[in-house]
Amino acid sequence: MSAPVEPLILYVPGLLPKPPADLHRDALKRCLVSGVRIGDATVAAEIEASDHAFDLIAWTYDFYGEHRDYAIDATAVDDVVDTRRARPVDIAEATSWQRRATRWLYHLGDRLPFLIPHLANEKMVIHMNDLRRYNRDINGIAEHTREMLKLPLRAARAARRPVLLVAHSMGSVIAYEALWEMTHEHRDDFELDTLLTMGSPLGQAYVQRRLRGRDREGRDRYPHNVRRWLNVAAMGDLTAIDPTLANDYGEMLELGLVDTIDDRLVFNFFRLDGELNVHAEYGYFANEKTGELIAEWWRSVRS
Repeated sequence: MSAPVEPLILYVPGLLPKPPADLHRDALKRCLVSGVRIGDATVAAEIEASDHAFDLIAWTYDFYGEHRDYAIDATAVDDVVDTRRARPVDIAEATSWQRRATRWLYHLGDRLPFLIPHLANEKMVIHMNDLRRYNRDINGIAEHTREMLKLPLRAARAARRPVLLVAHSMGSVIAYEALWEMTHEHRDDFELDTLLTMGSPLGQAYVQRRLRGRDREGRDRYPHNVRRWLNVAAMGDLTAIDPTLANDYGEMLELGLVDTIDDRLVFNFFRLDGELNVHAEYGYFANEKTGELIAEWWRSVRS
C-alpha cells in the first residue's frame, strides 16, 4: 500500500520586502503552529514535524530587490506566539473610535477615488505606487509573480496533494488572478480544495476594478477552480476595509463556481515595538480562529 499523500499549506504574502525565504518560512510556520495548537495539539504537532507541509511563494524579493531584516521582527514574533490570544488592551485599541473613523475615511476614498490624494499618508502612497506597478505589469513583474504561484500549484496537482492556499493582503489579489488565469487562459485541469484569504483588499472597489476578468460577465468573470473560500479579516484592518467578501463575490455561489464563501472576523494582536499592527501576517497566522480553520482543513483532507 502506498503512503498517504501529504497535504500542502501554500502561502502567498503581501506587499513590502520580507525576510529571506528560509527565515520567513520558519517564522510563519511557528505562528501557524501556535495558532493551530490552541484548538488541536495533534494537528499542530503533525504540521510542526513535517518539513514539507508548509511553503511560501517568496515573490517580494523579485519585486523589490531587497530583503527585510528578520531581526526587526524576531522579538515581536516570539511575543505573538507566547501571547496566544488578544488581550483587552488589543481589543480596545482595534475597536477604538479613532480607528473606526480612519476606516470610514478609507472606505470613502475607495468609493470616491478623487478623494484619495487628500486622504493618503506617506505609507498609503507607497502602497498605491506598488499596486500600480503590479497592475500595469511593469517589466512583466505581475505575470512573473503569478507564474511563481502557478508552478507549485501544478506540481501539487501532479502529485495529487490537497492544497490549502493561504494568501495575505496583496497576496490574495495575486492568488485570485493566478487562479483566474489557470481557468480562462491556461485551461488547467486543477481544483483548489480551499482558498484562505487574510486581511484581503479584494473587497475594495479600487482593487475590483482592476482584477483579471473585470471586463467579462457571468462565468467568464471568475475563477472556476476553488472549491471553498474562507476569508479572515481583523477588526480595524485598514486593508480589509470591506471585511466581507461573500457579498462581493456572491455571483460565484449563484453560478455554482464555489461551494461556499465564509467570512470570519478576528482580533489580530501582533505588536511591533509596542505598536499594534492588526494587519500583520504573523498575527493572522497565530490567531486562534485562523488556526481552527487550518486544523479543520487538515483533518478533512487527512481523513
